[in-house]
Amino acid sequence: MQELGRLEDLPQDYRDALTAQNLVPLWPSLRAVLPPGEPIPRTQPTCWSYQDLRSLLLKAGELTPIEKAERRVLVLANPGHGLEKMQASSTIYLGMQLLLPGEWAPSHRHTPNAVRMIVEGEGAYTTVDGEKCRMSRGDLILTPTGLWHEHGHEGDAPVIWLDVLDLPLVYYMEASYVTEGKAQAVTSEGTERAYQRGGVVPTPMFSRSEQRYPMLRYPWVDVRAALQALDVSQPDVEAVQVAYVNPETGAACQNILGYSALMLRPSEVLNLPARSTAMVFHQIEGSATVSLASTEFTLVDADTCCIPGYVPVRLRNNSADQPAFLFIADDAPLQKKLGVYEVRV
Repeated sequence: MQELGRLEDLPQDYRDALTAQNLVPLWPSLRAVLPPGEPIPRTQPTCWSYQDLRSLLLKAGELTPIEKAERRVLVLANPGHGLEKMQASSTIYLGMQLLLPGEWAPSHRHTPNAVRMIVEGEGAYTTVDGEKCRMSRGDLILTPTGLWHEHGHEGDAPVIWLDVLDLPLVYYMEASYVTEGKAQAVTSEGTERAYQRGGVVPTPMFSRSEQRYPMLRYPWVDVRAALQALDVSQPDVEAVQVAYVNPETGAACQNILGYSALMLRPSEVLNLPARSTAMVFHQIEGSATVSLASTEFTLVDADTCCIPGYVPVRLRNNSADQPAFLFIADDAPLQKKLGVYEVRV
């Protein structure tokens, strides 16, 4: 490929004249923004041990009352983007959030979409636009863009969950902001039960179609059962994986990030082709090894890792007699909308 001219090749007075007019020559930086063959990712393979961060998160509960934190979170930051950027990948923010018994995180709404993957504890809940969504380990709860939400705790032990947001992208677009609100009145609970069986829907079929997000809570007990049923009914399927979708449309449950759950059979090794999306893996149950060309992470309960796009990944269940379950997040819905999604085999 042809070597391009450097900025230093231009006379200083010419460069000064460009700067005075807020102009920049493209050719010295062209290869940086359009590298040949494939992107140059800033996202680095990074792993966060839950046991290591858990003690620090509980310590934060001692050091900072909820009134001083609003949301008591430790951000899982990727060093490739700089820790101060508070992002796991170019589009994904991750944070571990702690709520102690009796605490209430006040109601607000914001432009970034968020989901909560419950890691530990019982008795807490999220109220989203009046719907009370109780938290149990492995549950996924949506708090989509623009919807009021608050967190409360009626139990007697700490509750911890993983926050996943599209904050880096929304912030980059200069569209990120929050609006504070008052405590919500609970108007419904358990509406996800209407969608628990595939092939049957409430009558009339699209009675809730005026709601962009008809299902806000995806109970882990149901997702786990669906994975096990898929394994039994299709024993030759390459990947025992289910996606979190809008039950009325079949589309991804949110617009920018996509979420799925994967079951690895005992001792199973699964090779994933290189995809254009960075990926987050969170261990719900069991232990799995995530391998790249030069990096390997062994995940146990509640560990989380992030890998860049355009690299093949190998997953291995480390148990010979028990399945392993992983939660996966990526930005495939956005990339598909933009027409830049790729799978390289």
